[in-house]
Amino acid sequence: MTVPPSHPSRKHDEHDGFERRPAGRERGSRGPRVFASGDLKLLLLALIGEQPCHGYDLIRRIENMFDGAYSPSPGVIYPTLTFLEMGALIAGNAEGGKKRYSVTDAGRLFLEDQAPALNEVRMRIEASKRSLRGQDRPPEIHEAVYNLRNALHKHHGRWSPEETLRIRDLLNNTAKAIIDGPDRPPVSESSQ
Repeated sequence: MTVPPSHPSRKHDEHDGFERRPAGRERGSRGPRVFASGDLKLLLLALIGEQPCHGYDLIRRIENMFDGAYSPSPGVIYPTLTFLEMGALIAGNAEGGKKRYSVTDAGRLFLEDQAPALNEVRMRIEASKRSLRGQDRPPEIHEAVYNLRNALHKHHGRWSPEETLRIRDLLNNTAKAIIDGPDRPPVSESSQ
C-alpha cells in the first residue's frame, strides 16, 4: 500500500509516496508531557529545599536529572516559582538582579508531609527519562511513525473484520520484528 503524497508538486518516485514532515516529534509541536499536575511544584520545592538557588539553576538541575533529554522552559519554571512564593512555601531574595529562592518553614513542613508524593514524582521522572530517550530516534524513524499514524487516520473507520485482523497482524508482526532485531526477516503481507 502506498499513501498518496500530500503535496501535488511532489513526484511519487522522488520520495516513497509518504508525506514528509520535519524531523523531530511525532505529535503536534510540543513534546510529551513530562510532569503530571502538581509534580513540578513539588519537585522545585524539594530542589530548593536541598540548596537555595536561582530559577536558571533549577532549570539546569532538572535538565541534569533527565540526562539532557528534557529541559523545562523559563515560561514554566518562573510562574511555578511565583506560585510557590505566593503560597509562602519559598522566599525569593533579589541578588544582583536575580532572585535566589530558599524554602520557608511552611515549605519544609509541606515537603515532610508530601514525602511519599515526592518519591512518586522521582519514580515518574525515571520513567519519563527512559521514554524521552526514545525521542532520540533517527529522523527516518520519526517520519515512518508519523506515516503509520497518518495512514491509520486516513482509513476513516472503514474497518471490516478482515481488515481489522490484517492490520492488527501487520502491526504486531512489525513490532515483533523490531524487538527481535535485524536477524528476523522483514514483515510483509505475503508472509501472513
